[in-house]
Order: sequence, then C-alpha cells, then structure tokens
Amino acid sequence: MCAQQHFNICKRIGIKLDKEHWHEHVPKSVETSVKGQVTILWNQQGHTDKTIPNNTTDIIICENEKGRCMLMDAGISGDRNVIKSEAEKI
Repeated sequence: MCAQQHFNICKRIGIKLDKEHWHEHVPKSVETSVKGQVTILWNQQGHTDKTIPNNTTDIIICENEKGRCMLMDAGISGDRNVIKSEAEKI
C-alpha cells in the first residue's frame, strides 16, 4: 500500500519513474523533484532532539522552500497484529 502511495506522490510531483505501473515500482530511499522543491524519503528515520523508539516513518514529504515536512505512516486495519502495529506507531 505504501509503495503505491509513494508511486502516486512521485507522479503528482513530477518525478520521473523507471516503471509505468505502481505494482512494478520499487521506491528509492530518496527522491527529489526536478526543480528540487520537494524531497520524498522512503522508510527513513526522523531526526529528533530526543531518542524515540520506532521512529521510522513510511513516507516523509519535505517541501524544501517552505521548510516543512509531512509524515505518512500507515497500518493495515485487517492485519492480525493491528494492536501491536498501532501501539508502535503511537
């Protein structure tokens, strides 16, 4: 699911992708838009002033000119370990 989201975000921002379909897409750890305005990070740790366990976020979208980032973290509700997954994300 997150790979599909990564694919859709890259297409919307205008990043050239190797594959035409989302199911063939293999996300790179760092993607940058052509003009360098937006950077997309895949499975990267967030840098914080405190040590936080499980701080790896699925997708981080950084708007470089505005100096802000959006964190995207997903959990599949049908997963049998949903309670454990939810506790880790909180």
